[in-house]
Amino acid sequence: MAETIEWRSGRLKSLRDLTADIRLFEIEPSGRFVAPSPGGHINVTVQIRGRPDVRSYSVVGPCTDGLYRIAVKLLPDTRGGSAYMWSLRVGAQLTVSTPGNHFELSRGRPEYLLVAGGIGITPIYTMALALSQAGANLRVIYAARRRGDLALADELGEILGERLEVVLGEDDARVDMTAEIARLAPRGELYVCGPIGMLEAAKRHWQDSGRPVDGLRFETFGNSGRYATQPFMVKIPRLNLEIDVPPNQTLLDALESAGVQMIYDCRRGECGLCALRILDADGIVDHRDVFFSDAEKAQNEKLCTCVSRMAGGSITIDTADRAA
Repeated sequence: MAETIEWRSGRLKSLRDLTADIRLFEIEPSGRFVAPSPGGHINVTVQIRGRPDVRSYSVVGPCTDGLYRIAVKLLPDTRGGSAYMWSLRVGAQLTVSTPGNHFELSRGRPEYLLVAGGIGITPIYTMALALSQAGANLRVIYAARRRGDLALADELGEILGERLEVVLGEDDARVDMTAEIARLAPRGELYVCGPIGMLEAAKRHWQDSGRPVDGLRFETFGNSGRYATQPFMVKIPRLNLEIDVPPNQTLLDALESAGVQMIYDCRRGECGLCALRILDADGIVDHRDVFFSDAEKAQNEKLCTCVSRMAGGSITIDTADRAA
């Protein structure tokens, strides 16, 4: 999961609202421009409660004009990153990385099915543009709760026409993963970016289909769960620690703030490096990662501290790391 990136200064060149809560940022980086690949992202330094932190955002479009474009959804239970980004004005100075990619697009497949849920459209949009330009056989399914939540749908529709299908919750419509996978050509690939429920459904139905494991690619935006985000307490008996985790803070951040030395990389529930052993749980563990299987999550033996949390109550964990 490690990637080689370089940090640069950048200037916020323009802002544009795509929906009521999704804003497009155009950032002009300093130095030599490094073009992103489809599915790629940049890291941005943000300020959270007066302290620097890092957030990753998918790059929107091919960025052939030397500008990085990212779309940021203002989350109601934000940990602070989206609120900080939305507070910025044109001309603001930023620190950004050169692009990385954990969601790479393969070439030369007989068919591609791209499925996006909500803000997950950002990498899917860029992949769809690249595949369409290459003349590939593709379909895109874009799911959202309401029509007003659709970002970049008009632009995609102009390029893809009938190859774009919009599925809206307000119309009581759902993506039928079983049927869509069955329609996919042999050796075709499925790319999914969306909330955790969508990703888990895709993984489950793909496995049931008997298709090759590497034909499914997915990415999560690491903040969606089955339960509303609530405060909870984490206990580490060996370190004699009891830590309150507020709704706008991850368990990983809370542990680090309390001086617990942690190992992590992706911060999106994908790599599993930050996972810790669960000793006891007084309540429901809301597993929000895509690293553990459904069976492993049901066992409640470990959780990814970067995204998973408790739906209230408390959790007792252990870690081999010592307090700083």
